[in-house]
Amino acid sequence: MNIATYARRNLFRRIGRTIMTLIAIALAVFIFCLIRTVDWSFNVGADAAMQDRLATRHKVSITMQLPKHYIDDVRAIPGVTKATWVNWFGAKDPQERVPFLAGFAADADSWFDVYDDMKVDPKELADWKATPNGVIIGDALAKTFKVKVGDKLNISSDIYPGDWDFKIVGIYYPMRKTVDRNSVVLRWDYLNNDPRAALTKDQIGWIMSRISNGRDSAKIATAIDKVFDEKDDQTLSMSERAFSLSFLAGFGALLKAFNVMSVVILLIMTLVLANTIAMSVRERRHEYGVLKAIGFSPTYIGGFILGEGLLIGIVGGLLGLALVQLLINMALGPFLEENMASMFTAFRTPSSIMLLALGLAVILAVIAAVVPAISASKLKVTDALRRVD
Repeated sequence: MNIATYARRNLFRRIGRTIMTLIAIALAVFIFCLIRTVDWSFNVGADAAMQDRLATRHKVSITMQLPKHYIDDVRAIPGVTKATWVNWFGAKDPQERVPFLAGFAADADSWFDVYDDMKVDPKELADWKATPNGVIIGDALAKTFKVKVGDKLNISSDIYPGDWDFKIVGIYYPMRKTVDRNSVVLRWDYLNNDPRAALTKDQIGWIMSRISNGRDSAKIATAIDKVFDEKDDQTLSMSERAFSLSFLAGFGALLKAFNVMSVVILLIMTLVLANTIAMSVRERRHEYGVLKAIGFSPTYIGGFILGEGLLIGIVGGLLGLALVQLLINMALGPFLEENMASMFTAFRTPSSIMLLALGLAVILAVIAAVVPAISASKLKVTDALRRVD
């Protein structure tokens, strides 16, 4: 009889308890992967940012705006090949068909040149430039709203009060997976000329630039900020990745708390498993005494219990990964990417997180079996064979 065979047979002695233990491990692995996936999904967009794209915002806060003429100074910086500007529109769906809607008031002549990973049909782009109240929306948003080119679109705003009526003149499609597919892009000049935008007249939210060499991003960013050092509105320029991460600053503490929680959940799983294995060892004291009496060494006795913990960890971990694949990668992930792409451009549990979860489940399961294994290996034959009710 070897350790693997003994562990496998013991696993099914108490079917009910084994099933509940495996469910507990599977759920712990699933929750661990879910929490880590949320953290990963928030950062993946930033990690995949364009290396040759820079963002320039107000030095104090992104909520403060810059004079529009700053765009001309940025375009004159050596190394900057293209530049555009945008205002945050604060768009909301009056019918609440989506929980969050990204709205951008952008320059019609340069936005899609800088953001060339948002593909738009040339004719639709020309129509946008010719239609003051025209908007171009993401393909996922068009599907959610069940609209097409030529339809009307009613949007409200937290920043510019009231309902805004637009005409859909184009639909953009992502050239990269991390491009938000639920945005509304309207014309900055149309917003700027509206009385509701009087307080932000001729002001812009931030500037996006394309540079000739991504390796020079830090140097060019410094050069941009230096131009405005002596002006009333100073700037802070950074890579697109840093700019994206700045939006997540408010979530940083929450994401860290989630990561700590994921570890705590696995530790709780370890305690539950340790108690389960300890109960199993107590029930089999007589059996271990017999094994010792017929010549099995303490090392083998401990190995039997460690092998049982290892097997439970592997089976429970694999069941947890099956839940991850079914519920996250095949159900929740596609749903969030389709309906909440502005927050979750990619929501999948990567293989690295799944392997980490499985590895931790196996390691912690073995650790949970260490104390019961040591206790059983030190058990005296006379004590083990004594009848205990």
